[in-house]
Amino acid sequence: MPASPSTARAINDRVALRLLQQEGPLTAGQLKQLTGLSRPTVADLVERLTASGLITVVGESGEQRRGPNARLYGIVAGRAHLAALDVRTEGVLVLVSDLVGRVLAEASVPIGGDAGTGPAVEQAVAAVERTAKEAGADRLHTVGIGAPGLIDPATGDLRDSAGLPAWHRNLAAALQERLPGARVTVENETNLAALAEQREGAARDRDTFVLLWLGHGVGAAVVLDGILRRGASGGTGEIGFLPVPGTTSLPSATDCDGGFHSLTGAAAVGALAVRLGLPAPATPDGPGAAAIVRRASETTTERPGGAGTEPVNTGSPDAGRGRRAPIGPAPLEADLAARFLGVLADRIAVGVASVVAVLDPGCVVLGGEVGQAGGAVLARLVQERLRRMSPLATEVRASSLGGTAVLRGALLTARERAQDELFAPPERH
Repeated sequence: MPASPSTARAINDRVALRLLQQEGPLTAGQLKQLTGLSRPTVADLVERLTASGLITVVGESGEQRRGPNARLYGIVAGRAHLAALDVRTEGVLVLVSDLVGRVLAEASVPIGGDAGTGPAVEQAVAAVERTAKEAGADRLHTVGIGAPGLIDPATGDLRDSAGLPAWHRNLAAALQERLPGARVTVENETNLAALAEQREGAARDRDTFVLLWLGHGVGAAVVLDGILRRGASGGTGEIGFLPVPGTTSLPSATDCDGGFHSLTGAAAVGALAVRLGLPAPATPDGPGAAAIVRRASETTTERPGGAGTEPVNTGSPDAGRGRRAPIGPAPLEADLAARFLGVLADRIAVGVASVVAVLDPGCVVLGGEVGQAGGAVLARLVQERLRRMSPLATEVRASSLGGTAVLRGALLTARERAQDELFAPPERH
């Protein structure tokens, strides 16, 4: 049955809006070319979308042509304002953007572990309100929140998880109360990081991949055939609980100690560094562990063929003979740095091999602060070890977004939800 004229118009409008979102401002001629619609149809939809306040003239094309230059149409960015939050154990990161994703204001608010639930929630909510005011946003249309822990697939609520502050679970409800007109959504932080890597980062060319998050904690996100998979209980990717060799115990239903987390979490990375004679991390969290990994990866480079690591060649006659490359205030000894990265790659490969054996994703992205800090050096070391452990061809890549991926993913999901509503056919309003 053919679509009714109103439905066809709504579909055409939505297609045009999506193109303007993806490509930026376009002329009517470019919209005609990209959509395949006729010139009169494009002229009608441009008139409709302009009248509805969704698009406006933002300039001229500058093309060499007879007569006046063609008008460039773009989405009205100020039609809606969005907020994205990255909720962490020690605080919250906030940004506010317009409808096309341009960041207008940002804030980072530390929240001490001794703060009660009520005061902690108030600090986080106040930070969102201040950032929105700084961005010039009278109201927020959509708020996207990324948080550690399990998201109940039935309710969308953050479930109670051992070790996480209670204020995490109360934040969404508090924001909804203080921002009554906003749409507030919560998603697992690793899932959001995977969406960001797929859209803007290391997995842009992949429909199927796994993101392994290495930071304060350890997690994974699974994208199969372009779709993020959450699982029956929302727990797909809780790889910290994965039983692995090399630990002294087994994990329990309430504690991932003894699981993969005990090999690759921030505390384990810091302890490994100290055991091998490297300086202890300045802090026992993700950024602290990432600093050690980054310095180690900058001190070493991989030998041809992936056989291991060797000192960075500084170009001097003594390069490669124990002389250290200058990488900061406290450079690492090259042999120790290489050994540290090798052992860390061994540990990471154990968990990656288990994921690959079950899912065969073809690509694993090492994300989080530690994954990004290790860069291409750590990714190649893990891939070399994985090649010996698994017959399944798997490319291991370093994140290109690292610790910013959660915030970017939260913004992307907030923007999509806002656009789904604002760009919806009239019948759905």
